[in-house]
Amino acid sequence: MIRFWFLLLVLIQLSQQNQTGVSQCGPQNLTVSRSDQTVLVEWEDAASCSALNDPILYNVTILVENQEIHSDGVWVAPGLVGSVHSWNWTSPLPMDCAAHTVRLRAQIDNQPSRPGQERTLPDKEAIYNRPVFPQDAVLQAGSLASFCCKVPDDQQFDKMHLDGNTGNTTKISEHRYALTVRLKPVKESGAVVLCETKSGREYGSIVYIGYPPGDKDLQCETRDLESVECRWNEGRNTMVKLKSQTSYQLDGSPCDSSSELRCSKRVKIGGGERNWTLTAQNVFGQVEIQDSADLSRRVHMFAPHGLSVGDVKARSVRLSWSWTVQQYHSLNLSCQIIVSDGSFLQIKHGVGLKAAVLTDLRPNWEYEVKVRCGTAQHFWTWSDWSSRVSFHTEGDAPDALDVWMQKKGNQTVIVWKKLLANQSHGDVTGYEVTWARTGGSDRLSKEEVSASVHEYTLDGDAVVTVTAKNQHGRSPPSIITVPATSSADETSMNLSCFTGSDGGLNLSWFHHPEASCGYIVDWFPVLEDDPVDWLKLPPSLNSVRIKPKSAAAGRRYSVSIYACRDGAPMLLQRKDGFFTEKLPGKQTKLFQPLSYTQRGSDVEIHWDPVPLTQQPACIHGYVLYYSKNNDKPVSVTTENPAGSSLTARNLESGSYTFTVAARTAGGAYGNTTLQVLLNDQDGLSNIFISLGAVFILLFLITVLCYRHWACIKETFYPEVPKPNMADWFTSPVKSVNPYYPSELGCHGEENMAVPELLLKPAEPLNNNNSDQEDMAVMSQAPPLYQNNPALRRHAVSTVFPNLTYNLPVADPERPADPERPADLEPCGYHPQIQAEVFGQNRAAQKPIICVSGYIMVPQQSQ
Repeated sequence: MIRFWFLLLVLIQLSQQNQTGVSQCGPQNLTVSRSDQTVLVEWEDAASCSALNDPILYNVTILVENQEIHSDGVWVAPGLVGSVHSWNWTSPLPMDCAAHTVRLRAQIDNQPSRPGQERTLPDKEAIYNRPVFPQDAVLQAGSLASFCCKVPDDQQFDKMHLDGNTGNTTKISEHRYALTVRLKPVKESGAVVLCETKSGREYGSIVYIGYPPGDKDLQCETRDLESVECRWNEGRNTMVKLKSQTSYQLDGSPCDSSSELRCSKRVKIGGGERNWTLTAQNVFGQVEIQDSADLSRRVHMFAPHGLSVGDVKARSVRLSWSWTVQQYHSLNLSCQIIVSDGSFLQIKHGVGLKAAVLTDLRPNWEYEVKVRCGTAQHFWTWSDWSSRVSFHTEGDAPDALDVWMQKKGNQTVIVWKKLLANQSHGDVTGYEVTWARTGGSDRLSKEEVSASVHEYTLDGDAVVTVTAKNQHGRSPPSIITVPATSSADETSMNLSCFTGSDGGLNLSWFHHPEASCGYIVDWFPVLEDDPVDWLKLPPSLNSVRIKPKSAAAGRRYSVSIYACRDGAPMLLQRKDGFFTEKLPGKQTKLFQPLSYTQRGSDVEIHWDPVPLTQQPACIHGYVLYYSKNNDKPVSVTTENPAGSSLTARNLESGSYTFTVAARTAGGAYGNTTLQVLLNDQDGLSNIFISLGAVFILLFLITVLCYRHWACIKETFYPEVPKPNMADWFTSPVKSVNPYYPSELGCHGEENMAVPELLLKPAEPLNNNNSDQEDMAVMSQAPPLYQNNPALRRHAVSTVFPNLTYNLPVADPERPADPERPADLEPCGYHPQIQAEVFGQNRAAQKPIICVSGYIMVPQQSQ
């Protein structure tokens, strides 16, 4: 029993001791810190915790604005009791804007330990004591930053932004808010953070956003051979120069003139390379750049000192200067001299160059010169320019004149350009013009021309020489040969109309073998009496752009290209056109008079050529619009600028409106309208043609029928003359009708003209035939038969049968022809009724013999 109570007492004591240890165990030396948005917590165990054999649970609680926002537990094993413990946590709230409180308490076997420890990470409100903070902060571009706003109790929050960037706004409490944004540089004067309330009040702060240094391209040299001077480029702007200037060091030595991106340091200049290091640093960090150089080969000289001039002549002058660094006198130098007209002269001499002579200067000319130099061996860079010095060269004889010519009708105007100041070399006092005819005459003509006149007019072809004079002498002669080319030959080369661009004209041509001294391009207004302008080119060039001094829009020019050769220049091309075309206006009735010609269903519209004075641009053709009764117009065009008519085809009768306009690159202009009432000429033409065809057909039919009837009548119904026997036997023929020459018969044979019929009684062929009787008969024929043997040879005797009598009747005055054949068939028509009525044998009949040479028809005398 006693032992039982003893054990119970021991247990009670041990329990009391354990409770005492638990109650005394807990954290100590609690520290709380932050890194950006992370809370870092560290602590140690109390000494009483080491006697415990149980694990310890530490409860960590985070409070913001006295409100718990996070809690966590950390177990410490018995073996780790007595060591330093740590815990971290990332806050979702901007820690600059809200104070974070950390509470830490131990717990063993579900028994709370002694009161825990508490630490608070304050916000920055107390630092700035402003509604919006941070204030005037220097922040690095690209980082994530938070800005805080604590509105007064009587205001309600509306919004926050950084120069318009609203970012992410977080509500911490009813009157406390935070803006989190990714920073971008805005301007060197800073960015503005604004916090606005619903009542319209604004609270703000300014922050500066920038970069660390970005300097680069270090380059070191020497100027006096006793020190090093380094230069570099700043690179990217840090944007925070107002709050954090960049500091520089050269090989560890501070730079006094770093604001000029230049730093110098006295060193001993020797042969060989060495490294030079520049360090640039600002609030965000630093950068180091290096250069390796042998300074004896990097000499950047100072400018020449005391530049002066002497021995000034018309085309030369002497310059001299000095050096401020003694070591320059032992250097091999090259110096560059620039004069005011932009020409460069490089003069390389030996050691310590300090004088030079300028040549090829312009006489009577004002100059300014300056000099810079550099080392000839191991050239590094030129020195700075010296100060300028001015001088005026002496005068000289003028340069040769630029002479050309312009044809005006039968006369030629010799023109020359006024000498510029750099060509006259003094005041021009006048000109001298001499000329001689090209026909071989040795006679020279000479005339003085005043200084204000720059042309001379003469007739015909000639060789002309022009010189200029001033107080120093005469210019070299300028010679031009006036060709005998007629104006008709030159105007025949106007083949096209040109259009310029931007007030000028680009010309090109093929090289000509006779262009020994180059080419001449001239231009002048066609419709105005302005002088010609020209440009002379070397033989190697075959293209140029010309631009008149005052080419008004719509002003027509003539442009010519000549080949320069020995003797008279040769005209290669000529064309008219516009350097600047004028947009056609609303000019109407350009084509006056406007007329038309109707050919059936076609209508041809005519107009006179457009005068040059009414052409504001190149005419590329014409267009004819026509419409019937205000219908949709139809157009006909021509691309011939010389055209003067257009034809509308296949038109129906009715009222038509014709409009003619000229086509240019800027559009059509000069609309001229003509109203025409067309008749149906096709119907009338068809009627007239039909009537004419019927008339011709009837005429042909009548002629053919008449001739055919004449042939039928001659063949089947010959006209037999009535015999006048009393006259034949009692009296000779007393009168004869006129003779008519032979014509073609209806069958194409030759028919002799028929005089009057001469009958003679038929006789036997062998009775009393003699040539004398034939000649007696022919003696009574007309003179043509008497005198024309051919007609007599071809005369054929024709026998007419006697239709009235059985016996043939013979001519009592002409005996029978003994040479006529007895069986000669009678000519003419042989009626079959003869055998039927008279019943006589055809062979027994005595035919009436007729001579076809002529037929004498007896006529009664009056």
